[in-house]
This record gives sequence, C-alpha cells and structure tokens, in this order.
Amino acid sequence: MKIGVTLVGLVSLLVVLSACRVSAEVVRWRVDGQTREAIVYAPTVSREGESVPLVFSFHGYGDNMQNFQYTNLHVAWPEAIVVYGQGLERRGGFPGWQVEADDTDRDLKFVDTVLASLREIYDIDEDRIYATGFSNGGMFTYLLWAERADVFAAYAPVAARLRSSVRPEQARPVFHIAGERDRVVQFTDQEAAIEVALQINAVSDRATGSCGEGCMIYGGDMATPVMTWIHPGAHTYPRETAGRIVSFFRDHPQ
Repeated sequence: MKIGVTLVGLVSLLVVLSACRVSAEVVRWRVDGQTREAIVYAPTVSREGESVPLVFSFHGYGDNMQNFQYTNLHVAWPEAIVVYGQGLERRGGFPGWQVEADDTDRDLKFVDTVLASLREIYDIDEDRIYATGFSNGGMFTYLLWAERADVFAAYAPVAARLRSSVRPEQARPVFHIAGERDRVVQFTDQEAAIEVALQINAVSDRATGSCGEGCMIYGGDMATPVMTWIHPGAHTYPRETAGRIVSFFRDHPQ
C-alpha cells in the first residue's frame, strides 16, 4: 500500500538509558495532512548482521504516549524497537484510536507510515513485528489483526473488546489480558473477543496448558495459540503485564 506522506524528522531527544543501551526519541510524520507522533525507543547497540524486533504499543482513550511509555515494554525488551504511538482526538475531544475500518483509516495509515519509515532507518526483523494496546488501544490492536495480519506476527490486547464489524481471517497468536471486575470494557465482552480468537485460530476452548495463576494456553504445539491472563482486578494494566507480553512475543515469531 502506497501512501502519500513524508517523514518530518526525528526531534526532541528525551533520554538515553545507558544501562539498557536504549535511546528514546519523539518522532513526527505527516499522514494525510496531519502531524502524527510517537515515542520510539530503539537499541543503541545491536549485533552486526542481526535484525531488530519491533513492537507497536497503543495507549487507551484519553491517555497519551508520554504516560503510556511507563508501561515499560522497552525495559522488558531492550533489544527491540518499541513505538508508543500518540492517538488523535476522537469523539469527546480526547485522544484515541479507530476501532473499525472507515473512510479515512487514519490510524491504519499511521501504522503503515511509521513502519515504512523505520524500515528505512533500522534493519527490522520482518518475522518479529508485534502490536499491543490497552483498552481503546487494545481494540485498535484487534483491528490491526483484521486489517494487517500479513504484517504482524502476534497481538496482545489488554482490557479490550472486538467490535462486531471487525473479523480477523488469518490465524495469529493472541494474548488477551482481562480483569474480572472490569466495568469500563465489560468482562463478558472481553470473553466474547477471546472466543472469536479461539474460533479463528481453530483451537479448542479447553485449555491445553497453564502459564501461571489465572493464565491459560489454548492450542497445542502445532496450533496457533491463544493465551489469556484473567486477573481479579478491574480496568487496569497490572504491573507484570509488560513482562508477560514480551515473553509471549519472544516465543511467537511469524
């Protein structure tokens, strides 16, 4: 897909985390006449000839990239490039992400643009490109599964549901994290999204293994798995979430 956009440039060096050998920069692009932003964490040192994993991470409705970077995916996986995108204003004037395909597809185009520009700068491992997000960002993650399954190796929506118009068709590893007491995105809606993932990946709704307390794996060694972590909390992003997501992504290249 060719999009008429240009990279504006790398701006505003934020911080260098020498212990993890990771640098962070705010990056800006022009997409359909709008300036889009993301905080991009990238390894400052990589092994010669070794390509780099890439993770897109999307904040919830009303949040922003500056806050969401403190989920610390880049700390959990310092060898990867981690992109914390900034959503645009939606209904109500708060920033967020599209959750269904529409006439503009502004956020799908944003992801396409970011990916194209990073490919020009870094040696991206095409088999290890991932998407994750919280709440509204998790719903966008599900949309990426439906609309960009050829790009991403695996997905990790957190506290998210699947809109009825969004129907992925290609099996991909999915790790869904949900709180039993979630009242923002109803837990029953999240259970329905998990059920759709099980159907698309053609795995049984009977768990084949455990990955810790409240964490279950569906699908055998030869299947495309669905993994769930159901915690007793509400609409939250638990402290262990980043580490669990990174572990799942590491185990599932395309």
